[in-house]
Amino acid sequence: MTVYQEIFEVIKQRKADYEAGKAQENSYTAYLFDKGVDKICKKVGEEATETVIAAKNELKNEINDLLYHVMVLAANQGLEWSDVEKVLDERNEKIGNLKKFHQVDKNT
Repeated sequence: MTVYQEIFEVIKQRKADYEAGKAQENSYTAYLFDKGVDKICKKVGEEATETVIAAKNELKNEINDLLYHVMVLAANQGLEWSDVEKVLDERNEKIGNLKKFHQVDKNT
């Protein structure tokens, strides 16, 4: 199990706990589930912007913040992290199949 899968499992458990009325006190993840998809999407947007801004200094921290919020969004919408990884695997298999316009010299 990758670290991303482990984190996603914790997020799913926090969602299950929230839905069962057993959310941990002061759980930020449960707070996000309580506020709903609009708040979660807002946080994804904020973190995406912060990632772009941080591109020259604290990038690794902002990427992790962005991934966490994307995982919360996925869990909220009933999407499994393995489904996300499957799409990435499928795209990885297509590496080398660049579209024709990438091979054209646009300076001629």
